[in-house]
Amino acid sequence: MTVRIAVLGASGYTGADLVRLALGHPDVEIVALSANAKAGQAMAEVWPHFAMFPRLPRLVRAEEVDVAGLDVVFGCLPHAASAALLAAVEGPRVVDLSADFRLKDAATYAEWYGAAHPAPALLADAVYGLTEFARPALPAARLVACPGCYPTAVLLGLLPLAGLIAPERITINALSGISGAGRSLKEANLFPEIAEAVAPYAIGRHRHMPEIEQELTGAFAAPVTISFTPHLVPMNRGELVTIVVETPHPVGDLRSAFADRYAHEPFIHLLPDGVAPATRMVRGSNHAVVNVFADRVPGRAIVVVAIDNLVKGSSGQALQNMNAMLGLPETTGLTQAPLFP
Repeated sequence: MTVRIAVLGASGYTGADLVRLALGHPDVEIVALSANAKAGQAMAEVWPHFAMFPRLPRLVRAEEVDVAGLDVVFGCLPHAASAALLAAVEGPRVVDLSADFRLKDAATYAEWYGAAHPAPALLADAVYGLTEFARPALPAARLVACPGCYPTAVLLGLLPLAGLIAPERITINALSGISGAGRSLKEANLFPEIAEAVAPYAIGRHRHMPEIEQELTGAFAAPVTISFTPHLVPMNRGELVTIVVETPHPVGDLRSAFADRYAHEPFIHLLPDGVAPATRMVRGSNHAVVNVFADRVPGRAIVVVAIDNLVKGSSGQALQNMNAMLGLPETTGLTQAPLFP
């Protein structure tokens, strides 16, 4: 089986990491790559680490990609731009890494993203692609919306606990490598601005909040409103979330819930009792590590999850979704061990 793909937005971090992973997928042929601002350039001119892959297609404008004969189109574009282009794609199946199809309600999208949704008619059919929980819907999916990196880590740490924790009392502190802010030039992301410093941002109103609440509300069968504070830390990639939950159950029950839910998952790993997840455990890989600890405050527990924001939190999950959509083993092309140091 040869899967012919196009990657729209290959000049960004998620697009480049998708190309990196796709090069190691035995069933994938990269047919087209787009990057409007870099159109006409070779991939190695934009990303030097692809210098040893001269046969990669040259970059073109997204509108110039011929989708005829393609099997899957990956959208690695900013929100709004992604939906406007992908809504016109007919024939190939679509895996979108932007925020455009994650929210089921167009009004919620407009509230959080500041503009009307570009393709509201597609929202009802989009599958929210947290692979481990979307698996039954993926084989028939025409359009899959990959979760954001923060929601991926948070949901992996909370969905198995439905029925065991209080849905109205969830506090999340999240740390992400600077690649999570994208590749565009921003003064706040310059090395002197971020080195030797940690800073919160979007306090109380990060765009991933309604996405997390949407999925938790469905799983918990009760309205969920979270407290969520993200931070940028001076590392290239990696993400760690610490979640404080309230529960009437002993922490052993929560640990058993994780063990039961993830026992047969190839990428999600419950660590030994007492071992704290760390980003170095998963760097460069599609793996996630999780653990749960008793808080010193009675009735509380602390869940910790670590992922690589560009792999499990983005491009790796996108390839995992593609595998599940096409009936391939989910681990195909994603067996890389984490990088250390």
